[in-house]
Amino acid sequence: MAKLKTSRSLQLCFLLLWASYTAWAVDPSRYISQYAHSSWTIQDGSFSGIPHAITQTTDGYLWIGTEAGLVRFDGVRFVPWVEPEGEHLPQAAIYSLLGPADGGLWIGTGVGLAHWKDGDLINYSSVVGRVNSIQEDEQGTVWMVRSRIGLGQSGPLCGITGKDIHCYGAADGLKCALGSSEVAIDRQANVWVGSSDALCRWRPGSSSIYLQQELKETEGLVGVSALSIGDDGAIWAGIARAGKKFGLRRLMNGVWKSYTVPGMDGARLAVNTLLLDRSNALWVGTVSQGIYRVYKGKADHFSSSDGLSSDAVQRFFQDKEGDIWVVTSKGIDCFRDLRVTTFSLREGLTADSAGSVLAAEDGALWIGNQGGLDILRQGALVRMKTHDGLPGQDITSLLEDHAGRMWIGVDRDLAVYDHKRFRLIKRADGSGVGVVVAMTEDTEHNIWASVVGNDAGLYRIRDFNVIEIPTPPHTSARALAPDFRSGILMGLRGGGLARYDDGRFESFSFNQGAAQDPVSNLLVDHDGTIWAATDHGLLRWKEGNVDTLNSRNGLPCDPIYALVRDNLGSLWLSTRCGFVAISDSELGRWQKQPDSAVKVKTYDALDGAQPGHASFQPGVSKSADGRLWFANDIFVQMIDPGHLEVNALAPPVHIEKIVADRRNYSPEDKLRLPALTRDLEIDYTALSFVVPQQVRFRYKLEGRDSDWQDPMTRRQAFYNDLRPGNYQFRVIACNNDGVWNEEGATLSFSIAPAWYQTTWFRVFFFAAILAMAWILYRVRVHQVAKAISARFDDRLSERTRMARELHDTFLQTIQGSKFVVDDGLEDPLDAVKMHRALGQVSAWLEQAIEEGRAALNSLRSSTILRNDLGPALKRAAESGVVPDGMTISVSVIGDARELHPIVRDELYRIGHEAIQNAKAHSHGSSLEIDLAYDHDLVLHIRDNGVGIDPGYAMNGREGHFGLRGMRERAARIGARLTILSSAESGTDILVVVAGNVSFTHPETGIFSRLRNLYRRAARHRDPL
Repeated sequence: MAKLKTSRSLQLCFLLLWASYTAWAVDPSRYISQYAHSSWTIQDGSFSGIPHAITQTTDGYLWIGTEAGLVRFDGVRFVPWVEPEGEHLPQAAIYSLLGPADGGLWIGTGVGLAHWKDGDLINYSSVVGRVNSIQEDEQGTVWMVRSRIGLGQSGPLCGITGKDIHCYGAADGLKCALGSSEVAIDRQANVWVGSSDALCRWRPGSSSIYLQQELKETEGLVGVSALSIGDDGAIWAGIARAGKKFGLRRLMNGVWKSYTVPGMDGARLAVNTLLLDRSNALWVGTVSQGIYRVYKGKADHFSSSDGLSSDAVQRFFQDKEGDIWVVTSKGIDCFRDLRVTTFSLREGLTADSAGSVLAAEDGALWIGNQGGLDILRQGALVRMKTHDGLPGQDITSLLEDHAGRMWIGVDRDLAVYDHKRFRLIKRADGSGVGVVVAMTEDTEHNIWASVVGNDAGLYRIRDFNVIEIPTPPHTSARALAPDFRSGILMGLRGGGLARYDDGRFESFSFNQGAAQDPVSNLLVDHDGTIWAATDHGLLRWKEGNVDTLNSRNGLPCDPIYALVRDNLGSLWLSTRCGFVAISDSELGRWQKQPDSAVKVKTYDALDGAQPGHASFQPGVSKSADGRLWFANDIFVQMIDPGHLEVNALAPPVHIEKIVADRRNYSPEDKLRLPALTRDLEIDYTALSFVVPQQVRFRYKLEGRDSDWQDPMTRRQAFYNDLRPGNYQFRVIACNNDGVWNEEGATLSFSIAPAWYQTTWFRVFFFAAILAMAWILYRVRVHQVAKAISARFDDRLSERTRMARELHDTFLQTIQGSKFVVDDGLEDPLDAVKMHRALGQVSAWLEQAIEEGRAALNSLRSSTILRNDLGPALKRAAESGVVPDGMTISVSVIGDARELHPIVRDELYRIGHEAIQNAKAHSHGSSLEIDLAYDHDLVLHIRDNGVGIDPGYAMNGREGHFGLRGMRERAARIGARLTILSSAESGTDILVVVAGNVSFTHPETGIFSRLRNLYRRAARHRDPL
């Protein structure tokens, strides 16, 4: 069983509150039918199994013992009790219960006794038999009686003090039979035991026996089935199978008497259970006749025909708030007081058609009904009909004049009741006045009547003479009231207000949205303020100014049926939503600020209010004792503003369970929920049984909610966004009168983190983020440094390239020009030689200009056009000075493909340098240049000259950059450069550039490679 640990101080406070309010009770002056009645039955599915017992524990819960087990009830929900794991009751069938002062629960079953407290269940194996009744005395000793004990067992009465239990029988002076069904304890600590053969009074050392002879005289199996002890010492005993004399008996001053009162023949009742409530009213539960309640010598009856769940009554119980609980063979019933009392046909009215109500000065209440006139005097209803002299059947409007005479609209006539005689009021022609809907008396004691139907109009009666008053069109009055100056005021059916005084009509329209609404009721204050009830709110008229009070100003709804002031000056409204009270101070504040809201107190259906329109006037009346009476065309309702008892007991609050991701958890403090909990539901309750539907809640989850949540009457809290961590849930509640239990209930719980939600993971993740940021920072720094270095390298490479360009082209041309000039200067007088030298110099200088321009252009664009490497190499070979006798051949193998610009330029420069070296230094007779577009790009240049000095083959000559430049260019594009040279075979230079570096769209297919091989073989005439 889920439980919460409650502090001992809170339990003690609750017990003190309980004890201080034990005087509460249902009002015994009312009929049972005037209480609020609720019923829960087996057929409804509220619980399974026939109920036998009911009690209330100190935590506020109600417990119901049934044939199928134990059920807990909070006023809204029935929850089956679950036995603690590994422990069991002696039997599922429960016949008696007791909620003792220690906060536990005593459970009497068909075969033994158990005690449950703080989650622990104790079975008393020494107690065998059916436990029928359990009581606790003022010293805390628990007494129980049992039956079906069996041979060899001790007596039927057992006393339990602490953990000690002792059973008493004949050997201890207890003379009752072993089969005992009831136990009770009086103020002198005597224990009374009702058995199958007698009523016994016992205490250690003293014993008496009663009713033994009487029980022997009855027929069949009988016994004392019910006991109750009054504060005056009277003993009430009920016999289950009654004869003609023995049903309900009372022992007073040593004398037993049968108890019979008007409405109940106690001698003939088969009594099953008894209860003396806190008002000293006796409740009698019978075997088959329902409930009787006896108070001040009068009995009231309530049975299944009135709504009781069954006529077989088994137990009574009165809870701490004064409600009466009844256990029957088919369910449980609850009776509680209502703020509004109803008088209907069930309470003795002629019919459920009460159309008017009037409180007379002598304290009697007159009720206009169909079929007769009902008069309520000193709690007794008297019906007055035609055989009592009433000159008709259907009563319409009522009025008491200044002389105490009663004016009564009856059928189509008007009658006066004076000195217990009726007198009809006729018009001058002897006809009746008509159907009177409203009457009033002015300051001059004229009687005014508003009539509808064929004789519709306004009539004045003076000295019993009827005078018809001519009225303007559309001035039919639904309500009449005296004007304290003179004349009368009329609430019109067509809407608005009219005044008639000394032959003059004056009308006033309400122009604030209610002009077309009939005025159903009028109230005139002594300062001349007129209040009018309409379907659009309450209208206030004074000196031509109109204000409207409706739902925009705080009323629960707009339609208003009637209004009246109580003895304290508060204004009471009969509205569609219930009876509404507005204090005089609130009205005064609103009159100064008509747009402001007013504070109201509403009594709705849960308080018994059932307002409605009354067809005739008055529809509301105030009696001399301050009670307010309202008619609604069905019955009459009364509310007593001076005796509206407040439920001052704050309800105990409990947290019942937690549902996390559809799994139930007991609400134990410091509960730890699993990781990744998403959907969380917390069920709570507050134990007030007066009007459980009006119990309101507030809750706050500390660690998540910044303020109190207001779920109104909902008894669950829902969360679906909780993160791992510690939380504290607090819930408080108020009862039907707004009394809050501010301490409420508290539950601490936590949600475990997933592995990636733990602190160490967060630290690790944060450290990893920092490390990653540091790594990225270092990478970025490295990239920036590399970019700067690359820029430096590019600049150095460009300078180196320019040096190569100048060396390989421009400087060589200049140097050649110098050689020509030097040669010409050796013989300055030889004009032909000088002319030839100058011509050569001029041509070379022109070439130097072109080479310089080409070097400058190479800084901005590629040296050669796209896919023009082969022709460019051929032009380089054939341009300039070609040694005499040297043949040059250039071949391109494979389809020319698009090259990367840098590869194209660098390979051209390498080829150009090799060609120029061959032409200038090889002294060979042939120069072959092959460019192959294959899987890789291959440039092959070979001559048959004298070769290269081995000392210069690797690094070139000092101060020259030809060979060194070729190697640098090859390395720049990742090419493989091979230079083979000998004096016999000449120089062979091979440059291979990978295809994925050379070509922008590499071809790697096998067919492309075969095609290139075929073309190469064909070109060299080599067989495949």
